[in-house]
Amino acid sequence: MAKIAYILLCHKDPEAIIDQARRLTAAGDFISIHFDARADNGGFERIRTALAGNESVVFADKRIKCGWGEWSLVQATLHAIRAAERAFPHATHFYMLSGDCMAIKTAQYAHEYLDGRDADYIESFDFFQSNWIKTGMREDRLIFRHFFNERTQKTLFYASVDLQRRLGLQRAIPDDLQIQIGSQWWCLRRRTIEAILSFIEDRPDVMRFFRTTWIPDETFFQTLVRHLVPETEIEGRTLTFLMFSDYGMPVTFYNDQYDLLLGQDFLFARKISPEAQDLRARLGELYASRDVEFQIGNEGRKLFGFLTGKGRVGRRFGARAWETGSTLGRDRELMIVVCKKWHVAKRLIERIRAVTDLPAVEYLFNEENTPLPDLGGIQSSLEKRTRHRRTLTRLLFEEFGTDRMIVCMDPSSIDLIQDFHDDRSRTRILEVSCRFSDQYLIGHARRVGLLGQLANDRALARILPTIRNDIAYESDRIRDAGFSSHMVMSERFDHDENTRVLQNFLSVPYETAAQIISMDHLFSD
Repeated sequence: MAKIAYILLCHKDPEAIIDQARRLTAAGDFISIHFDARADNGGFERIRTALAGNESVVFADKRIKCGWGEWSLVQATLHAIRAAERAFPHATHFYMLSGDCMAIKTAQYAHEYLDGRDADYIESFDFFQSNWIKTGMREDRLIFRHFFNERTQKTLFYASVDLQRRLGLQRAIPDDLQIQIGSQWWCLRRRTIEAILSFIEDRPDVMRFFRTTWIPDETFFQTLVRHLVPETEIEGRTLTFLMFSDYGMPVTFYNDQYDLLLGQDFLFARKISPEAQDLRARLGELYASRDVEFQIGNEGRKLFGFLTGKGRVGRRFGARAWETGSTLGRDRELMIVVCKKWHVAKRLIERIRAVTDLPAVEYLFNEENTPLPDLGGIQSSLEKRTRHRRTLTRLLFEEFGTDRMIVCMDPSSIDLIQDFHDDRSRTRILEVSCRFSDQYLIGHARRVGLLGQLANDRALARILPTIRNDIAYESDRIRDAGFSSHMVMSERFDHDENTRVLQNFLSVPYETAAQIISMDHLFSD
């Protein structure tokens, strides 16, 4: 069975480190600790004293001062690895952790997981071809030598890079290495660790190269593993669950996210808030537990993106300069049916097409496979349709040979609705309001990937209020926008009231509107 030697880099909170070491070793695993030399010596001594009698704990031979983005982080890791490799001959895996990480599965589950696949778990993507780096310098990390810290010595850092660039001092990457990049939170087999330690003894040129690269903890192990291990034995992922905000900052987890963390397909999570004492206590008890069943929903990142994406309303698809001022035409009338239940809106406009001669298009800005005529390629993807929305809609008017047309949109598309409302054409908006049962919301959450098929009752209780509130929020935003021609049909209205709303929206006789909504199952799920 797998036995794990945890490589722990830490710099604060001695009591939490002591608890973590005791918890991990009590389950039969090992830990090697590097405590940053910048941190308080008193804290380090408390850790050593508290763990002195634990034979499953070792400390890095040398404490060094660590700085973000510097080689010192890799050097500290190597010190801890060497100590663990010597002290724990029975360790089968070496797992990199920080002081902010905590287990989100049991030791039993972790051991069985690692036994199930003979592989190394490490993110490693091609440095130059992948899009892993979102902001900041790319190849400059490698081709220039970095002697200063960008965070603490910003002026010197950029002056040094600029001087090297002006003097043409770019350096070559070692010929036999294909530089990789990825998360520094890895889990490697013993033979891989041994191969790395042997390689760095034989290749001082590689060590010299990485010592002056920028942020080498994202490239050093990632590159060497790909160089030394067959691709078939590498799982290109981390086993530590972590998320980043749009600003590149790690997302922190709190007390109310226990169930969410347990539902992720990972063994550990980072970062757990120091203030989340209840979460830390519950996760601490979890690691030593046995025969715990985990229902993996893996919805964490999608749920985070779903919630945080609401803060970017109206900025997702900016208008192109050449498109500014374009219009559908002053004499044209665009009628927009807005409904969260797409099948209800589709039933409605199918009935409108059958009773009247009005052309109607389904969710052309929300659904990839919406039936559309060939418009020269502008209709080929959602991205193109949305980017060139007015041009696309103008072409549809021309294709149908009409000045009146209906389209369907999701309530989340308020930026599109607002854009069409601001056009010189006439725009009418019909919001179709529906009831949402818990069963429908569960199905909706699974369709959009917010909920796994095996999600338990706790996961449902966590997600359903979020989705219900979000739907209500979308409707409120539409009503608060103050659109001049906004009308509402509702599942709660009687037949006569809905008929009069539809009559006004379509500008048709009452009898025609009544015929359109005469079907009994318009609002059925």
